[in-house]
Amino acid sequence: MCDKKLAPNLPYVKRLFLGWFEPLKEAIEKEQKLQKQKKQKASYAYHIGLLPADKMAVIVMHKMMGLLMIDRDDGYVRLVQAAVQVGDAIEQEVRIHNFLERTKKFRSRNGIQDDENESLSKKQEILRKRVKNFIKKKRLNEVKKLVKSEDSTSTWGRGAQAKLGSRLIELLIETAVVQPPINQLPDDSPEIRPAFRHTLKTIRREPGRRGGNMHGVIECDSLVREGLDKTASHMVIPYVPMLIPPRKWKGYDRGGHLFLPSYVMRTHGARQQQDAIKSVPRKQMQTVFEALDTLGQTKWRVNKRVLAVIENFWHGGGNVAGLVDREDVSIPEKPPSEDAMEIQKWKWSVRKVKKCNRERHAQRCDIELKLSVARRMKDEEGFYYPHNLDFRGRAYPMHPYLNHMSSDLCRGVLEFAEGKPLGKAGLRWLKIHLSNLYGGGVEKLSYDARLTFIENHLNDILDSADKPIDGKRWWLNAEDPFQCLAACINLSEALRSSLSHTVISHLPIHLDGSCNGLQHYAALGRDSLEAAAVNLVAGERPADVYSEIAARVLEIMKRDCEKDPASNPAADLAKVLIRQVDRKLVKQTVMTSVYGVTYVGAREQIKRRLEERAEITDDRLLFSAACYAAKVTLTALGEMFEAARSIMGWLGDCAKVIAAENQAVRWTTPLGLPVVQPYRKSERHLIRTSLQVLALQKEGDSVEVNRQRTAFPPNFVHSLDGSHMMMTAVACKDAGLQFADEQNSQRKIYRVV
Repeated sequence: MCDKKLAPNLPYVKRLFLGWFEPLKEAIEKEQKLQKQKKQKASYAYHIGLLPADKMAVIVMHKMMGLLMIDRDDGYVRLVQAAVQVGDAIEQEVRIHNFLERTKKFRSRNGIQDDENESLSKKQEILRKRVKNFIKKKRLNEVKKLVKSEDSTSTWGRGAQAKLGSRLIELLIETAVVQPPINQLPDDSPEIRPAFRHTLKTIRREPGRRGGNMHGVIECDSLVREGLDKTASHMVIPYVPMLIPPRKWKGYDRGGHLFLPSYVMRTHGARQQQDAIKSVPRKQMQTVFEALDTLGQTKWRVNKRVLAVIENFWHGGGNVAGLVDREDVSIPEKPPSEDAMEIQKWKWSVRKVKKCNRERHAQRCDIELKLSVARRMKDEEGFYYPHNLDFRGRAYPMHPYLNHMSSDLCRGVLEFAEGKPLGKAGLRWLKIHLSNLYGGGVEKLSYDARLTFIENHLNDILDSADKPIDGKRWWLNAEDPFQCLAACINLSEALRSSLSHTVISHLPIHLDGSCNGLQHYAALGRDSLEAAAVNLVAGERPADVYSEIAARVLEIMKRDCEKDPASNPAADLAKVLIRQVDRKLVKQTVMTSVYGVTYVGAREQIKRRLEERAEITDDRLLFSAACYAAKVTLTALGEMFEAARSIMGWLGDCAKVIAAENQAVRWTTPLGLPVVQPYRKSERHLIRTSLQVLALQKEGDSVEVNRQRTAFPPNFVHSLDGSHMMMTAVACKDAGLQFADEQNSQRKIYRVV
């Protein structure tokens, strides 16, 4: 590509690789020679000589950029994570390299053989061909398994991996450079900067909390980070949707994808959970497997009309229908004044803008990844999502980007591949579904009122379907605009047909639980009042727990307004917030309250809602108002859901007793799934490397008592929620209904047609 002057046509990162490869390869070759000659060799000396320098260079570049593109932690990656992953990748390549070299030598030195040697030679030749064939097909998991079965050497260990990885990353830092576009005068020499640098950063354990731990990180230059936006669509994404139904689940690692590693549960290395799930009898897991198979066998396709609209807006710069703006916010100029307060305000505003730009960058990468999958799948007749579980028993698609549990963009662009005639009931439900997607309080009206809303806006709906970009754009006012557009298109097709009931619909219809965490607590406590608040008891119109909490919050604030500000500072804050209290302000906090949201978490949730409204411009006042609103919201919740709070407290007390005996809290769900809470104290192992001292962590033998206690109530409810969903999936399959579940920390939706 370089010879033909076509390098600018390459994806951005590949263009960077072209410039980095030769210097990095030469630096590795130099290091390999140096370590051979030195009497006092470095700790990584043996391992760095096990692969040709060109292979090592490619692996280091790919691993580093892969970590930066996937994690997207503000343009940096922790050194300990990067070093171990680079070292592990080198070890895997060494094993494959050695296997191929060994079998090659075995073949060449066995010219004249007896029958036994000839048989062994044939076996080695077959294995060699299989490995090379798997490499060509990129079936790397099979390659690892085959090579491992033929390799009796022990693993290097994380210490050796970290030392080698750290030195290779150091060589990359020393050799990789970037250059801005040349917009200087011809006489000027172009600016050349290091592409990466090693630095220390304070990383918070939880967003919003002050303080944190210092970590060594590898940070990429801003030019590299900006280029990632352009390259996200060229990433090789593993675990893409499947074009054929997934393998049925039959065990811990038997099911899902055909060739990629697939595990029925995401244990993240928790040994006790792995042992529990592996040892459970297959018969006990039958319903769980059946539910996961049902979810995986739901066939999807891309809604091309909605995708075309999204692409149009995205190419136009975004910043519409929930799409992030593709341009960064301008950095404020430094004020000419030397006033300390003015300078401090400027620094705060710069920090705020940089944070906003980092978030925009992450969101742009995310949208590019989702759109790249949609473009890839749009001409397919249909595709499938293999599902597996988290440790609590909640099911999720194994593909992380374009799936039906994700954003409005994803839900709008996905539809069932197998359509069904609407029928009389289907047409009615399609209208109700559209009114729910429009939101703005319409979804809380009675069914008849929602149908009337749709009848009153038929012209807007038809215009949205015909001219989504150049028309009146009524659909853009919806809370879920892209899903609303998909429903407008489907409804317009039905209304224009002479036999509307026979029109084939591919649209999933949402049935939404009313804060189903609280539903489970109301059911556990057999509390009829709390059950009525979350629609476990039938009513003429839906009860709205968020509006009820908002009304209580407003009531408390009205009382605080009447107090003397001199003795009660909350009075002034209540006056600032009194006109901003509504269901949207408190909704996220109410939803997450049963999942153990803390005061700090509630404060950050409410602060984000207040920032969106932009009515409080002073940062300090905004923070104080969020603190006060969070406190009042949690008080209102405690008053309204007293029974739920007492159950949460009892579950926490049980967990405290168990954890005090250094035992992890464990239970079995109604469907027979064993759950073991993974919260254990980490053990640290210090490794000295050329860049810094790395602290490798592994799971220890002592449980974290406080975490076991606080996490048990939400995890227990999550596991009940997952069981309920899986039972619904199996029941829908038995009734001949297509089913997909959409559950996350904020809401859970059953989708049926």
